[in-house]
Amino acid sequence: MSLKSMIWNGLLVAALCLAVFLLHRIFQQYSLDQIVQSVRSIPFSTFCMALPFATGSYLCLSCFDVLAIRSLGKSLPYSRIALASFISLSLGHNIGFAGLSSGAFRYRFYSRWGLTAEDVAKIILFCGVTVGLGLITLGGLAMIVNPGDAGRLLRIDPASVRIVGLLALVVPGVYAGLAFFIRGTLRLWRWSFQLPRFSIAVAQVGVGTINFMLVAACLHQMLSAFGDVAFFRSVTAYVLANSAILATHVPGGLGVLEATVSYVVPKEASIGALIAFRCAYFFIPLVLGTTLLVISEVVFRRTSRGANEEADERAEAQSV
Repeated sequence: MSLKSMIWNGLLVAALCLAVFLLHRIFQQYSLDQIVQSVRSIPFSTFCMALPFATGSYLCLSCFDVLAIRSLGKSLPYSRIALASFISLSLGHNIGFAGLSSGAFRYRFYSRWGLTAEDVAKIILFCGVTVGLGLITLGGLAMIVNPGDAGRLLRIDPASVRIVGLLALVVPGVYAGLAFFIRGTLRLWRWSFQLPRFSIAVAQVGVGTINFMLVAACLHQMLSAFGDVAFFRSVTAYVLANSAILATHVPGGLGVLEATVSYVVPKEASIGALIAFRCAYFFIPLVLGTTLLVISEVVFRRTSRGANEEADERAEAQSV
């Protein structure tokens, strides 16, 4: 076994162990009685209605990779992209430092399908930009529609919050404008940035915003089980919480998500709502992603072994 294979196998085992640890850590801070009682307080129909929003978010995240690969001028079947994206992000969301952690899994898959390390690095950067565009766009909308909650957390008056929201919406507009007019490499001092085509840039803004709206809708379903909360209050809570999570890189946003959401919607942000949201958006995808990772590794190994055996047989036949 080569050194590279040993390193990757070690990383795979470490990732699986970390996934199991995270499953334990996510629920360690709650007693069993708290978990059972809080989850029981969520109507099963409400929980089931939240799952399509979580599913839609992960589908949007796979579109991030699709757009990134298209911007590179490459082509891969969507089924492969969706598999790599879901496994990478279902684990990356829980591990923390999602760009790096999910990037390692992305490289594991995409390198098998002909992409280079440079290609994968560009995909990670592209997806990071898409995340930023989506978060800024939805955050700007939330500040305009619901300035009160954001102002209370940021300690500024609602009028100033709306101004900040309008300025935030300028960012995606400028990004799309640069992609339309420059159509190539943007140079700023010693740095250079390869801009995507205008259509891809617009798609980045759209799919990035829709992704966060779907996650916020998933959270809104859970919060609504404990009170009448406006949708954009849930949006504000999630945007602010996700911004804090990205800033702290806490694995799974443990504690950060709960603290921020509880501050914005203190009455509705019960332990039941937050645990149910974690189950729908973090726990279930983590279990599915870990399972798919194991299955894909087994399939890839068998396929690789079969290809090697076939190549050896051909070599022997030619030598005879």
